[in-house]
Amino acid sequence: MEVVLAKTAGFCFGVKRAVEQVYEQTVTGKKIYTYGPIIHNEEVVKDLEKKGVSVINDEEELKTLAEGTVVIRSHGVEKKIYDLIEANGLQCVDATCPFVKKIHGIVAKESEQGKNIIIIGNAAHPEVRGIRGWCKGTVSVIESAEEALKYEQKTEIPVCIVSQTTFNYKKFQELVEIFLKKGYDISVVNTICNATEERQTEARRIAADADCMIVIGGTHSSNTRKLYEICSEECENTYFIQTLDDLHLDLPKSTRLVGITAGASTPNNIIEEVQNYVRTNF
Repeated sequence: MEVVLAKTAGFCFGVKRAVEQVYEQTVTGKKIYTYGPIIHNEEVVKDLEKKGVSVINDEEELKTLAEGTVVIRSHGVEKKIYDLIEANGLQCVDATCPFVKKIHGIVAKESEQGKNIIIIGNAAHPEVRGIRGWCKGTVSVIESAEEALKYEQKTEIPVCIVSQTTFNYKKFQELVEIFLKKGYDISVVNTICNATEERQTEARRIAADADCMIVIGGTHSSNTRKLYEICSEECENTYFIQTLDDLHLDLPKSTRLVGITAGASTPNNIIEEVQNYVRTNF
């Protein structure tokens, strides 16, 4: 039996950078906070908690802080959060992924010019909430074809479409096509990061040839859920796990190929543990 590990599995550039910045702060002796979990991986968050890093869950908690360092997570935050950190006299370490930061600049500029902003993504995701917080006018979040078809506005108002960085690329294209048919004055900026596109493309290719597919990542990780959806389309026998403890494989002897991929917030040690277990036990 062959075990194929995706080359793109594990930490992306933005996540690796954010995690490293928090660990660097743990040796300063200051009280360290992250605004929301630094990444969507419980194992990493637990390890940081052991080193004294606390998670601020919302704006109200942030208002109560009078000292310390606040690390902005890789997903980014609304502009008002930066303003509040400064007003409270707190030190700010900005670990926002540069690709997300770029979207903040795009929507701020385009909305200032009077364009309606459409964000293709999950409205409840912290990255999308952060992007919304940089828009100065009308902004809508669209995740499904049904929502895109229902969307209406005056045709003379220009529109700028951006995307959550971890959105399904194929689905993004389908939703953009729906908007283009409405006759609006539209500018489209594909802000899905290259790492996401590459990870999704590789996962689909491996899953199409696999008898079993294992997707590793946090339960709250948007990009991992997208990987699971993609792999499930290609391979019926697809597992979504957070750690090796969640893996309960019962593979028939006829299994010839097991594929493994992982979300952008999954540490290498967890990936290696799963890979070694499969290679050793099957």
